[in-house]
Amino acid sequence: MKIGLYSITYLGIWYKGGALSVPEFIKKAKELGYSGIEIDGKRPHGNPMDLGAGARKEIKQMTHDAGLDMIGVASNNDFSSPIAEHRESQLLMVREQIKLCKDLGGKVVRLFLAWPGVTMVNGIAQYDVARRRYDEIWRDTTRAEIWSFAKACFKEAAHIAESEGVVVALQNHAPVIRHYMDVLEMVEEVGSPAFQAIQDVPMEPNQSDAWVRQMVLDTGARQVHAHFGGEFERGADGKIVALPMWVGKPLTNYTTYLKALKEVGYKGYFCYEFCHPAVNKNKEPQGAEYVTAQAALAREFLKELLVAEGVYEQ
Repeated sequence: MKIGLYSITYLGIWYKGGALSVPEFIKKAKELGYSGIEIDGKRPHGNPMDLGAGARKEIKQMTHDAGLDMIGVASNNDFSSPIAEHRESQLLMVREQIKLCKDLGGKVVRLFLAWPGVTMVNGIAQYDVARRRYDEIWRDTTRAEIWSFAKACFKEAAHIAESEGVVVALQNHAPVIRHYMDVLEMVEEVGSPAFQAIQDVPMEPNQSDAWVRQMVLDTGARQVHAHFGGEFERGADGKIVALPMWVGKPLTNYTTYLKALKEVGYKGYFCYEFCHPAVNKNKEPQGAEYVTAQAALAREFLKELLVAEGVYEQ
């Protein structure tokens, strides 16, 4: 198993200061010791409108020259709207991201079922306003209808992905998706080899050993990619520990998750993502150096766990 870095970490929206360019991001991932990169499919990194054939070749070559794998592209799509024009425009973007993934040499396009997006407040991204829009747009729509809208889009996306030789994969991320079983239900209903699963353990509402292990066993070979996130610190004994994602949430059960993935023979990537406002203990916004420190700790943390299981691959 390998460790990658997801470019949302340096998109310039979670910390004070601007984004890294894609070449700068590639260089940063290499400096931090990551083995591969995942490109966020929006500006300023991976919006297909901004990357012509020449730029795509350059990014692919830069990634290769840095000795990194191009894992794929992460879409920020929303297939939940009852308004057909909304879904069609989202599907068009996903189609172009699938083509971008192929051109960059990637293999996987991450999909959401519903993604509200973010808004910027004093230069830092926030989820609150964007999430509240669903209260209005879903007001007269049932969950069954939302599920049906999304499934139709996923079927089209899978058909496009299959023709381009890449895989689209649904992440177990709210809203609508409640847990890993919802992801598996959608994968079964879409019924395409080009539509698979991303079951990220930090997203699960239950972190018990039994739940986490069953998630991995139930998913099996349908798991094609994984992410991890959050923040970390080095303890007095020198060991790196994960911090709670937020107050009241249990620690992510990485140990059981990795043991189970080893059991089912998973050999894919884990990509670190820093995707929340970077603030210190006094809730003061921090700069890119804060995020870089977290990205370094995150890689070391996961590497230690993978080495302990005998499954780490550089």
